[in-house]
Amino acid sequence: MFDDLPPDLARLLTLRVWHAMWLQRIDTEIAALQEKEPEQEQGRKNRPQEPDWIVELGIGNGRPPTEVHVGGCYAAGKRRRPVPRDEARRLLTSGVRACTHCKPDAQLRILD
Repeated sequence: MFDDLPPDLARLLTLRVWHAMWLQRIDTEIAALQEKEPEQEQGRKNRPQEPDWIVELGIGNGRPPTEVHVGGCYAAGKRRRPVPRDEARRLLTSGVRACTHCKPDAQLRILD
């Protein structure tokens, strides 16, 4: 199994030092990850619940609503805010576009 080891003492000692350094680096990384793990778990537990409805906002003065999404829609942009069901219905009936991916108008049973 260890037939490929160098035959002389100097190279064997060097190899041992390299492996010891690698083990130290690995142990340091393991300790750092174990330290972060409770913080990440606490962050997952304290994460706010996803909203049921999202309105995507435009750019400019007043940031007018541009599109309505279901809460977990992947197509919702970064400029967004959660809205209650009634406001989502009101926005859709007033002409704000419904997302073509998550189809909030179908879920809210709004027909054109």
